[in-house]
Amino acid sequence: MPAKPPASWAKFGSIDWQPSDLSPHLYQAIIDIGEGLHLCVEAGGNPDNPPLLFITGLGSQMLFWSDSLLAEFIKAGFFVIRFDNRDTGLSSQIRINGLPRLNPLKMMLKMQAGLSNRQEHTPYTLIDMAEDVARLIKTLRLTKVSLVGASMGGIIAQIVAARYPNYIDKLNLLFTTSNRALLAPPNPKQFLTFIRRPESHSERDMVRHSVWFMTAVGSPGHLDIKRTREIAEKRYQRNFNPLGVSQQLTAILATGSVLRFSKQIRAKTLIIHGNKDGLVKPSHGKLLAKAIPNAKFVLVDGMGHDLPAYYHPHLVQLISTHCQSD
Repeated sequence: MPAKPPASWAKFGSIDWQPSDLSPHLYQAIIDIGEGLHLCVEAGGNPDNPPLLFITGLGSQMLFWSDSLLAEFIKAGFFVIRFDNRDTGLSSQIRINGLPRLNPLKMMLKMQAGLSNRQEHTPYTLIDMAEDVARLIKTLRLTKVSLVGASMGGIIAQIVAARYPNYIDKLNLLFTTSNRALLAPPNPKQFLTFIRRPESHSERDMVRHSVWFMTAVGSPGHLDIKRTREIAEKRYQRNFNPLGVSQQLTAILATGSVLRFSKQIRAKTLIIHGNKDGLVKPSHGKLLAKAIPNAKFVLVDGMGHDLPAYYHPHLVQLISTHCQSD
C-alpha cells in the first residue's frame, strides 16, 4: 500500500491519512469532529463508490469489523469506513470528575420495566454517540451514506437515521434492538456476561475473559479461538479502558427506549438477526422491523451475537443487495 492514498482522496480535505497498522486494505487517520472530540477512523476502497459506514457495539473497537469482511465489501464496490467509538480504541476518552457511582443492574431492571434512567448522571448517552457519527459524516464530506450498525451500534445507527435523514441512504442493523419496555431478556448464560468479571486487568486475564465472553454469545460451532485470542490481544495493546466500557453501558441504559427514533426512520432498512443469539434475542429484531417503516427482517440460521467468517459471504450478499436496491 502506498504511504499516501490516491489523489481521489483529496475530496476529504486536509485529513492526514496514513497506511493502517491493522489492515493492508485501509488507511487510518485521527479525525477532529469538533466539541473537543477526535475519532480514530480507517477507510478503504474507491472514495467515488457508495460509502458504507460501520458502527460497532458495546466496548468493541473497530477491529470488530474484520479486515477480511471489509475487503469483501470493497470488492463488492463500496467505500468502507470503520472507526473506534468514543471511549474505545484510539478515539477520545471521556473523563468527567465528580459523577456519582451508578448501579447498572438496577438501571437494566428499570429499562426493562419501561422506567426512565434519564435522571441518572451519566457522562453521555447514545444520542451523544449518534452526534459523533453525524459529525464524522459531515467532516468526511460524505453524501448518501449507508450505515451498518451492530448491537449498540445498531441503536446508534437508528438515532442517526432518524435525526439526519438527509445524510442516510440505506440502513443495515445487525442483532440490535429498540430497548423498548418488556422485551425478552437475555438467556441466563448470556446475561452472565454482564456480571462476571475477569480475574484481573492483566493482559492474560483480559484475553481469557474475552475468549470466554465470545463462547457465551457467539455462533455455536463457528468460534475461531485462535483468532478471537489474537483480536483480544490487539484490543488490549491498542487501548485498555475498562471505564470506557462501563460508561458506554450506562449510556445505553440512560438512553433507554429509542422507539421514538425507530418510528421516524425513513431510510430503507434491513434488519439481520441470528436465531442463536441469546444476548439480544431475535424477537427484538422482529419487533424492530414492525416499528421501522419500510423495514425487512432476515433471520440467519445458526448465527449468534457475532460475525464469524463462515457467515461473511451471506452477510455481504444481503447487505450489498439491500444497499444497491432502489
